Amino acid sequence: MSPQKSLNNVFESLMSDNRIFQNKEVLRHSYTPQELPHRDKEIQSIAQVLVSVLRGETPSNMFIYGKTGTGKTITVDYVTNQMKEKSKEYNTDVDVIYLNCRVVDTQYRVLSKLAQYYGENVPSTGWPTDEVYETFLSNLDEEERYLVVILDEIDQLIKKSGDDILYNLSRINSSLDNSNVSIVGISNDLKVKEEFDSRVISSLGEEEIIFPPYDAVQLKDILEKRTDKAFADDSIDDGVIPLCSALAAREHGDARKALDLLRVSGEIVENKGESKIEQDHVWEAKDKIERDRISEAIKTLPTQSKLVLYSIIALKDVKEKIHTG
Repeated sequence: MSPQKSLNNVFESLMSDNRIFQNKEVLRHSYTPQELPHRDKEIQSIAQVLVSVLRGETPSNMFIYGKTGTGKTITVDYVTNQMKEKSKEYNTDVDVIYLNCRVVDTQYRVLSKLAQYYGENVPSTGWPTDEVYETFLSNLDEEERYLVVILDEIDQLIKKSGDDILYNLSRINSSLDNSNVSIVGISNDLKVKEEFDSRVISSLGEEEIIFPPYDAVQLKDILEKRTDKAFADDSIDDGVIPLCSALAAREHGDARKALDLLRVSGEIVENKGESKIEQDHVWEAKDKIERDRISEAIKTLPTQSKLVLYSIIALKDVKEKIHTG
């Protein structure tokens, strides 16, 4: 039997297996559902700021705070999508640019991404920052439009590169004739503003919205609304969703954790060739997620830190007590 035929047979058998998932993407963090349970107040607060766009006015800058998994990013995405859809009725040109500041983590990178959005071929490095800024400014102002720049995990940008980008973007409207820009910052760090220069705070003049953690009952509602789309009928034991919700509620009401627990539980069941998610699978998924998290953290350590960690592990077999200093 040729290797190619063997490979085809392997995939054919996997594709023909009975799957418990109907649509696994529904359980991903990146999925934006048609409704967001338990975030009506926050949706209204964001919409009340951004409605200025539909009225032909520049919306205030906005900072959104909350711990991981409290629905900040997904809610902003939900509201801005609706704003863009509604803007068609009012013949208003609205652009929304989302940037993850864990990746786009310098002023140069932010400005180059903004310039690239408007068709300018700016290299990832090499140009003077002032030139990138002027290029973005010129291209943006070619037409009458409103631009909302979403800076997710903005604390990462500030910690690495300072707040110059916020100062420049918060004052950019005074240099524009046709367009208007507003900023939406999203952060897990409630104290991020302590890092800002007083000039930046004065220029921003932002609205603040705080997202509270979900409780176990709210997490259960969120999971139940996604379950019907995510799984085949009768593939989940009654106790699974309450258990996922309770475990995630322990960790500051993290909806991402709840979704991950449910998704990984399903993957474990499929890998075992079983047909129903039980509570034991949730506990197994919890262990797997935590192991993977530790493994990823260790992989990102610098070589010296890995050597120190390895030394501690090696000494553990020789000494009962180890003082790391």
